[in-house]
Amino acid sequence: MRKIIFILAVVISLSGCYTFKGASIPPEMKTINISLFENKAPLVIPTLSNDFTESLKTYIRNQSNLTITQQQEADASFTGEIVDYNIKPIAIQDNTRPVAGANRLTITVKVKYINNIKDHEKEGFDESFTAFTDFSLAGQSLQSIQDKLIKEVNVKLTENIFNRAFAQW
Repeated sequence: MRKIIFILAVVISLSGCYTFKGASIPPEMKTINISLFENKAPLVIPTLSNDFTESLKTYIRNQSNLTITQQQEADASFTGEIVDYNIKPIAIQDNTRPVAGANRLTITVKVKYINNIKDHEKEGFDESFTAFTDFSLAGQSLQSIQDKLIKEVNVKLTENIFNRAFAQW
């Protein structure tokens, strides 16, 4: 009976060190500060700054036990800016008047991650992340699908940023 209790205690204590999501967050890390990512892209979408920042916060809430705080002395922090937002044609339809058959929405974000946990400071980084989604207008206006496209790209960006910070990918 003691053997079973001991094994159960070991399994339970080790389960706090491992996550099936692939993240390797130091157990002493409890808080994170995520500053607003200002939109400095040449083409400014008014809601993009807030949408991206909230997407990153939501992803971290869903994938970790970290508490998001406004305090600058958090255990870790993300700061940065949106540096590019563009839409370019990637396929031209063969018509009398050339029209884009497919387009690509691309967003680039410059991210600085600081890990303030002792002996983990070197895990910080200052890098740019780019993600895109391809789409066809097919009789729709860009304005009617733009929010959906931005959400798709934000999901890709936040996943890549999270993995770089906490899964060292």
